[in-house]
Amino acid sequence: MEPGEGPGALDLHGDEEIIEVVELGPPGPDDLAEEMEDVDFEDEGAEEPDGEAWESEDDEGVEEGMEAQDDSEVTFSLHSASVFCVSLDPKTNTLAVTGGEDDKAFVWRVSDGELLFECSGHKDSVTCAGFSHDSVFVATGDMSGLIKVWRVDAKEEVWSFEVGDLEWMEWHPQAHVLLAGTADGNTWMWKIPSGDCKTFQGPACPATCGRILPDGKRAVVGYEDGTMRIWDLKHGTSLHVLKGQDGHQDPLTCVASNQDGSLIMTGSVDCHAKLVNSATGKVVCVFKMESVTPKAPISEGEEAESNSVESLGFCNVMPLAAVGYLDGTLAIYDLSTQSLRHKCQHESGIVQLLWEESSAVVYTCSLDGAVRLWDARSGKMISEYRGHSAEILDFAVNKDASIVVTTSGDHQAKVFCVQRPDR
Repeated sequence: MEPGEGPGALDLHGDEEIIEVVELGPPGPDDLAEEMEDVDFEDEGAEEPDGEAWESEDDEGVEEGMEAQDDSEVTFSLHSASVFCVSLDPKTNTLAVTGGEDDKAFVWRVSDGELLFECSGHKDSVTCAGFSHDSVFVATGDMSGLIKVWRVDAKEEVWSFEVGDLEWMEWHPQAHVLLAGTADGNTWMWKIPSGDCKTFQGPACPATCGRILPDGKRAVVGYEDGTMRIWDLKHGTSLHVLKGQDGHQDPLTCVASNQDGSLIMTGSVDCHAKLVNSATGKVVCVFKMESVTPKAPISEGEEAESNSVESLGFCNVMPLAAVGYLDGTLAIYDLSTQSLRHKCQHESGIVQLLWEESSAVVYTCSLDGAVRLWDARSGKMISEYRGHSAEILDFAVNKDASIVVTTSGDHQAKVFCVQRPDR
C-alpha cells in the first residue's frame, strides 16, 4: 500500500471537528505571470510533424479554433449525431462500446474500428454504456430509462428493463450486478441476467452520480439537493448521509474513491470538492475553488460564466487527487498536506479526467476537442492530441495507458495512440 493511501492517512483527521478548508482565490497578475512561465510552449505535442500539415489543409467545416489536425489512429463514424459515452472492455481492452444522440449504441473493435454489433432498440439518446468486469456482458442505457444488456460473444440481448429518466449506470467491480441512478432519486440494482432487483430510495430529487466502492459492498450516491449517501448494497440501508454543512450547497456532479475505498471525493456545481472518510462518513477536508472573475464586463441579459467541478479522481501511486473544473482549471491536490499542489490551465472547460493506472499522469479531455496528458508531480503538460472538430464528451484510457478512445459532438469516436518513448 502506498503512503497516504490507507486508512492510516486519515486517522489524524478522523473525528476532529475542525475541517481544513483550502481556498483558491482568483489568480492575481503575479500568479498569472508565474503560471505563464511554467507553461511549456515548446511541448513535444506541438512539435509533431502533423503540426505543419494542418495549416495547408482545407479548414472548411472545422469550427473556429479547431485545427484540422488529426493525431488519431482510428476513427469510428457510424454514429449520425453527438457521441455521448464510451467504455472499453476491461478484460482485453480490444473492444469499445459507444452511445449517442442518434439513439444508437455500437460495440466495435479498437484496432481498426470494425463494427462487432449494434445494440439496437433504444428510443432516446444513449448516455450510458459499459462492459461487465469480465467483459461477458455489455449494458447500454438511454435517457428515457431503457436499459439493455447484451452477451458480447453471442451478440444477443439477454435482459432489458425500464426505469425513470436515467442519470448514470455502473457495473459492479466483481459481479454481474448493474447499478443505475434515476431522476426520481432512486438507485436500482439488478443481478444480470436474472433481473433480481433492489432499490435504494434517495431524496425526491435526481440521483446525479454514483460509484460502487472497491469492496463491492457499498455504493456512494450523490444527489441534486447537495446530499450524498453511502449505501450498504446487501442490506439496502444507508450507512451515512452527508447533508447540510457536510453536504454541498448545489447538485453533485461527480464522485470517486481511492483504490482501497477508504477515501471518497465528491464534486459539485458549488465548485467545492469534499474529501470524505468512507468508514466514518466524516468530511476530512474541503477543497474550494473560488469562481474566477468574468473575462469581460457582463452586458445586460448576459449571465456571468458559471464554474463547477466536472470530474475528479485519485492517483493510485501517490497521495494526490485531481479536480477538473468547467472554467478549464485542473487542480492537483496533495492529500497528505491537504493543499493545492498545481494548477494546470486549459483553454476551455474540462469535461472529464482520468488517472493513469500505475503512474502520476492525469489525462484530461475538454470542450476545445483536445486530449492532454499532465505530469501531476511537476504540473507540466506532457503531450496533447487533437483530431475532433467539436468538443470531446467522454473518453477512456486502456490499462497499459497506450491508447485513449474519445467521443465527440462531431459524431465521431477516435482512437489515439499515446504510448510515450520515455517508458
